[in-house]
Parts: sequence; C-alpha cells; structure tokens
Amino acid sequence: MNMLLRLVVLAVKTAFGRRVHPLGPCYTNLRVAPTDLDLLGHMNNGVYFSIFDLGRIDLMLRSGLLRKLRPQGWYAVVTNETGSFRRPLRPFRAFTLRTRIIGWDERHLFMEHRAVSGGKLTTTAVIQLRFLSKTGERVTPEQVANLLPGPVERPELPEWVAQWSKAGYEHTRELEREK
Repeated sequence: MNMLLRLVVLAVKTAFGRRVHPLGPCYTNLRVAPTDLDLLGHMNNGVYFSIFDLGRIDLMLRSGLLRKLRPQGWYAVVTNETGSFRRPLRPFRAFTLRTRIIGWDERHLFMEHRAVSGGKLTTTAVIQLRFLSKTGERVTPEQVANLLPGPVERPELPEWVAQWSKAGYEHTRELEREK
C-alpha cells in the first residue's frame, strides 16, 4: 500500500513537474517512510528496488516515453539488477533519486539509479530492462528509441555493465540446463 500511495503522489507531481530528456537524468525527491525500515532501523535493502521502480516511472512519465509506449502495447520488465549500499537511510530522511539511461545493447536497456542524501551517495543500482509487447513479441531498445522525438544519441554502454549482463545470462542458462 505504501508504494501504491507513493505512485499516486508521484503521478500527480509529474503532471505538474518539469519535463526531462528521455535518457535522463531525472531527479525524484523522496523521504524514508516508517514502512521502509528493517529491524536495524534503516531503509530495507529490498525497499530500495521498489523505490527504483518509482524513479523509472518518473523518468518515463516526465520524458513522455510512457505516453509513446502505451499505444504500441509495449512495456518494460526488469530482467536483472545489482546494487551497492554505501550509507544507511534513517527514518524520515529526505533523499534524491537520480535516474538515467546509461545505454543499451541489442536486447536490453540499462538504467542507473543513485540515491543521495545530505550531499552524500547512499546507494547505487543498475537495472537491466527488456521491452515486450502485449502480443508477446520482444521489442528492441532501438525500436523504443525510434519512438522518441528527434535523434537520440545512444550512450556507450560501460564495459562492466556489458560483462555483468552477459554473466547473468550465462548463469541463467546454466541453471536452466541443471533442471
């Protein structure tokens, strides 16, 4: 319920908010809620990834990308994610989530999230997304980029992200063979 309420508030703010470039960055201001906490009294590591969902939605709404995807029947799903936790976020602490697209390959689009509080980096994550259509077809990131107004320069995907993605794919294939 907490994330649903945040999503509604985000959608209302976005309607009146500043537009952003489709690749970002998009800055989303948030605050740690009591329902975000774990037993140690700081934001639970799993909650961060739900918060990152809000950052991706904010970027897609404020850039107009979501409005372009809907008529096509296309949507994004998370296929892999990794995060690093540097500093805890305590109850009621304000923080800013910076979301941007860092690149794509033939199959996936990659987004980076950075949570900053008091001028200090608290958490980072890279999320791998796959686009699908309601008819079950796979949609390439290039097809998504072609929906955007004007030419969008494709950022060069960091090598470590490409290697991480490949390793995740290979590991999954190994697990499938073990069945």
